[in-house]
Amino acid sequence: MARSRFREMADLFSHSAESRLATVAPLAQRLRPGTIDEFVGQAGVVGEGSALRRAIASDRVPSMIFFGTPGSGKTTLARIVAHTTQAHFEELSAVQVGVADVRRVLGEARDRLGANGQRTILFLDEIHRFNKGQQDALLPAVESGLVTLIGATTENPYFEVNSALLSRCQLFQLEPLTEEDMAAIIRRGEAALGVELAEDAREAAVHSAGGDARNALNILEAAVGAAGDGPVTPEHVRDAARKRPLLYDKGGDQHYDVISAFIKSMRGSDTDASIYYLAVMLEGGEDPRFVARRMVVFASEDVGNADPRALEVAVAAARAVEFVGMPECRINLSQAAAYLARAPKSNASYVAIASAMRDVRERGNLRPPPHLRDTSYAGAKRLGHGAGYVYPHDRPEEAAKQQYLPDELAGTRYYPEDAPEG
Repeated sequence: MARSRFREMADLFSHSAESRLATVAPLAQRLRPGTIDEFVGQAGVVGEGSALRRAIASDRVPSMIFFGTPGSGKTTLARIVAHTTQAHFEELSAVQVGVADVRRVLGEARDRLGANGQRTILFLDEIHRFNKGQQDALLPAVESGLVTLIGATTENPYFEVNSALLSRCQLFQLEPLTEEDMAAIIRRGEAALGVELAEDAREAAVHSAGGDARNALNILEAAVGAAGDGPVTPEHVRDAARKRPLLYDKGGDQHYDVISAFIKSMRGSDTDASIYYLAVMLEGGEDPRFVARRMVVFASEDVGNADPRALEVAVAAARAVEFVGMPECRINLSQAAAYLARAPKSNASYVAIASAMRDVRERGNLRPPPHLRDTSYAGAKRLGHGAGYVYPHDRPEEAAKQQYLPDELAGTRYYPEDAPEG
């Protein structure tokens, strides 16, 4: 009797805690969409008529992985599935569980399917945190259909998820929310808080959130609190935002995407974009020496002899990075990036060495023609070395006509005659 009364009291307290949680939870949690119609953004993934929207509506979702930046809606979409499915829904965080927990869920899924035919959906947040062994434990169950896997990750799944598991899942990439989407979310937050922001304050909140819905609502809630009974101003918003969200990871996907955008912006002669991506890398904590090395390579690969001085500028910037260091060397890097972006472009040197090295790999290091071979040792002339060699300083016109490439490559052109020269 006492044990029964204890359980009743525990259930009562639990219910009371749940009801109070709805009022004390952060605004972002209170406004988390519960249906697909409430979900904002990602029209390409869950818009009207999309395959995923139809799958959710018909309760026939496939195994899938949501990949995107924080606050783009990965967990929310998974929980919308939880609210609409007739299947049993299990949610695990890869940060907190191991193989034993996965095997327990799989065992229960097998029992559930055998007992009453109920399917199981397993939502695995931060799936990239699972190592190869942990991911391998999921593979047979996903392959057989014992569970439907929904994974969520902020990391590129092609780098972090086993190819065998990835091949059995549909991949949906969620983009950062647009400014229009963010404004709609903030208006929803205003309505929940009983306030109405002026347009400039709302724009400040949109820009401060960095495409992250959760961050936008957190900023809004803090700004409203800071304003008290007065109107929310852009200053309140900026104070609430404090630190701008930086979607840059020196060891992850953003590292490669941003350096790629930096190089391609310089190659495309867009000075402003080049300097912007440079700023993203430096603000994100990227090693400025890495940036400088890429610029030295770019100076020869993409500018080349169209402006030979570009290499001097890039090397000087690299030396300045070593000599000065951050934060001052950002100025040296900015100067060099601007120069490289505005310089004329030629990839002739890059194409030439790539083509020549391909010939070396495929045909070996072919011997130079006899007249170019070394004559510095006794007996070389008896081997025919140097015979017929024309000394360019004595007879430049004849020397220019003699063969320099190996016989097998005679007439091959690696560096084009019409390549631009600075």
